[in-house]
Amino acid sequence: MFRLLGTAAMLSMTTGIIAAPKKLLVVTVTKGFRHGSIPTAEKVLGQLAKSSGDFEVDYVRNDGDMKTKMTLESLKKLDGVIFANTTGDLPLPDREAFVQWIKSGKAFIGMHSCSDTFHGFPAFVDMLGGEFQTHGAQATVECLNQDLSHPAVRHFGESFTIHDEIYLLKSFHRNRVHGLLTLDKHPNSKMPGDYPIAWSKKVGNGSIFYTSLGHRNDVWENEKYQAHVLGGIRWALGLVKGDSEPQDTRYRVSQEEKKEGFKSLFNGVDLDGWKLRNPDGLKSWSAQNGMLVNEIPSGKHGTDIVTNSKFRDFVVRYEYMIPAGSNSGFYLRGRHEIQILDDYKNGKLNSGGNGGIYSFSAPSKFVSRKPGQWQTTEATIRGDLVTVMLNGVKIHDGLKVDRSTGGHLDENVDQPGPVMLQGDHGAIAFRKIRIKPLQ
Repeated sequence: MFRLLGTAAMLSMTTGIIAAPKKLLVVTVTKGFRHGSIPTAEKVLGQLAKSSGDFEVDYVRNDGDMKTKMTLESLKKLDGVIFANTTGDLPLPDREAFVQWIKSGKAFIGMHSCSDTFHGFPAFVDMLGGEFQTHGAQATVECLNQDLSHPAVRHFGESFTIHDEIYLLKSFHRNRVHGLLTLDKHPNSKMPGDYPIAWSKKVGNGSIFYTSLGHRNDVWENEKYQAHVLGGIRWALGLVKGDSEPQDTRYRVSQEEKKEGFKSLFNGVDLDGWKLRNPDGLKSWSAQNGMLVNEIPSGKHGTDIVTNSKFRDFVVRYEYMIPAGSNSGFYLRGRHEIQILDDYKNGKLNSGGNGGIYSFSAPSKFVSRKPGQWQTTEATIRGDLVTVMLNGVKIHDGLKVDRSTGGHLDENVDQPGPVMLQGDHGAIAFRKIRIKPLQ
């Protein structure tokens, strides 16, 4: 029994005449894997059409339907197309003309394995905005909402937790889509990174909405997912307003912090202002959706990264996230390491623990967060005195640190030095790194 969200049919404010519903084709033809949820998808889309009154649907379920209902002449009578869990190279009568038809001002809506369609047709992949690469085991994930006002996702609030088969995508460019839902960590390994889930975009005059969710029957039966799909359909048809411009991932300090004298060390877009400690080392760092991410392939060692600029006395603020079992560090002047470690289950205070001044002093309190959660740090160094706040709690207060702490650049501890991020031990993501030099 489906419980579907209904909306009133749109009425003309000037004539009182009910606006004619839009016409959509629901395509469920597959030439690769065929999802068992397709009958449920067809039923849900039909009931969403009926309950909303905004659009009518017809179905393309086989090659014959495609050859008759998707000719260019037939398409001219429609307002858009839904690819619901399609796969492979579909027998479109004229696939180039189909893409041009979308660009002319039509709606294209895709769910889940729509991105596993037409791998050898770059124009389709470019139009959609991404391409299926692989997936792991089905997982429960927290999808982060990137646009609280878009009709496809505003009902989710800040995030949406769901269990589904989560796609890893390729041919995806963050600066070419308007992000709606995303993950900031791998759905299975939980390694930090940018893993898009849903987006909107414009191609010519056409409107594209895609969500990679929708593998499971119970996902299609989920009211929040149905509202997600309906909002995306209504937006693509031009019935409701919503953004399609790519978001700016550049990090800028707040006006308040700017007045205090803070400036960004990582711009959120690229590695400008940073360099590898070892120029010949593995290029393990990258900018991903506002995050500075260190990814280390199995059996490899990453590389430390340092700022081009040097600082002596300063306040630095940053956020970081690590997966289970990971190990990293944040070096003041490139010589004094504030340890970063997954020790949440351990719960013990030592100099090698999270927030410790490595090999020098343990934090005064245990305030580590679970792996996969963002943690916040503020560190002040003036002369040889160091104060550290971790997750809002002061764990070092004017600690005298008069020697380097291991893994350091050199022994010139009282001289200006760069900020250094340890990259040779484990995966990590940093964001919102900003610094305030002190006189």
